[in-house]
Amino acid sequence: MSEGILDKISKQAQGYYRNTPVIILGSGASAAFGMSGMGKLAQHLVANVDVGDLLGDEKASWHRFCEKLKAGIDLETALHDVPLSHELTSKVVSETWNLLAPEDFTVFEGSLNNSSFFPVGKLLRHMFRSTATELNIITTNYDRLAEYACEQEGIHHYSGFSHGYRGYTVKKDYLSCSRQVNIWKVHGSLGWFTNSDGVIVSLNNINKIPDGLTPLIVTPGIEKYRSTHKEPYKTIIHESDDVMDDATAYLCVGFGFNDEHIQTKLVNRCANNGASVIIITYELTEATKAFIASKSTSKYLAIEAAEGNKSQIYSSLLDGSVEVEGEFWSLNGFMSLIM
Repeated sequence: MSEGILDKISKQAQGYYRNTPVIILGSGASAAFGMSGMGKLAQHLVANVDVGDLLGDEKASWHRFCEKLKAGIDLETALHDVPLSHELTSKVVSETWNLLAPEDFTVFEGSLNNSSFFPVGKLLRHMFRSTATELNIITTNYDRLAEYACEQEGIHHYSGFSHGYRGYTVKKDYLSCSRQVNIWKVHGSLGWFTNSDGVIVSLNNINKIPDGLTPLIVTPGIEKYRSTHKEPYKTIIHESDDVMDDATAYLCVGFGFNDEHIQTKLVNRCANNGASVIIITYELTEATKAFIASKSTSKYLAIEAAEGNKSQIYSSLLDGSVEVEGEFWSLNGFMSLIM
């Protein structure tokens, strides 16, 4: 039975894959490399944000915010419930960078002597064996793992900025090349900064926040919706919307369907345009399960980890979920179904 199911699922995955899916990377894709998620970030903020120089009202807001986190409320909900001042938000952004940037550098260093370190790189290389000359990744992650994966495979990537130690905003066709991966980082990047005059720059060789510059990463909560109306997010989101609207297939890796903007686009493309979606992750979120259980999509394949060396498979071709041997929920495991 298991072999028959896997053969059926493999053919389904290959059929969707042939449509050159847009790749959507969520936090689960980075967690596999030891990058901190929202839980660790919340703990880091409570322990490290210094409010000693702030006014009484701001200190009171921070105390309420920390109490919510300590009570087990997730970071995004806490930031919705307790809006923070501009000064506090700046401190949260800086400490978020201080936590994640060293982890990002550690991943990069770990890849230098391992040519197969990034499974997504192997996936991109395989996708370029077709007639495709341009691929698209949309990610909510701040880290640069997608960029590292491209460079390890010798693939040119574009993320909104020119290349070099000091990059500036440019159009995606500013260079001509035979193959290109566009990485649309809708919540910002650890390498993006702005100064007090609003000048935006990409810096790729620093290990601390430069004096006078502020990281361009969007925090969860209300601030996310305020910031994304500004540059460079406005342009990046506009471009990623066009990519989503043109696609007929999507491959979600570690994406929990908790980003309202991307999720809304996906739901509507699947419901109104018959797009197909593949979801692979360690654990499906409740939002993901609700999506595949609804009538929003009639073409889906979702895979999560099961106990032991097994996977739980949900498919629009099956009456119910099935458990099979093999770690097909991981990107390496999934690629064994399509290659």
